[in-house]
Amino acid sequence: MAPDNHPWVDNYVDGSSLPASGMTRPVSVDDWIQIEAQDNPDGSWHTMMSRVAAFHHKHAFASEENHGHDMGYRVALTVEELGEFAAAITKGKPDEEAAEELADLLILILGHSLAMKVDLESEFHKKMDRIMTREARRGRLGIRVTEYTGDES
Repeated sequence: MAPDNHPWVDNYVDGSSLPASGMTRPVSVDDWIQIEAQDNPDGSWHTMMSRVAAFHHKHAFASEENHGHDMGYRVALTVEELGEFAAAITKGKPDEEAAEELADLLILILGHSLAMKVDLESEFHKKMDRIMTREARRGRLGIRVTEYTGDES
């Protein structure tokens, strides 16, 4: 079944966490591997998530023996990949190399949502709605958009 035929596909924009049909949105590896992913880029969240889920399933990341869903381990992997991305940028490596490291980070982040069984797409839209209402401040190193409290300057 193509991703566009699932009942939850058109319900993320309205901010609801549940589709109109009452079916819960996919959050686990088992949920996502049931969605047939396109092997070619189509710009779909469903394609990206189902491909990452297939990767997790193929390598049995969720097994206790593999520790692939242990968030402490996953955070350590993320720090490692972030370091590789930073090195690609700061050492002036080709843009293609930096792009590959950035893709590694995205794959890890999508995998984090699988490990935690979080509907990351819904959380993304909720967070974007909140941060779009915030004021920006310019600091010594650049612009920041965050929740400021107290009398920070």
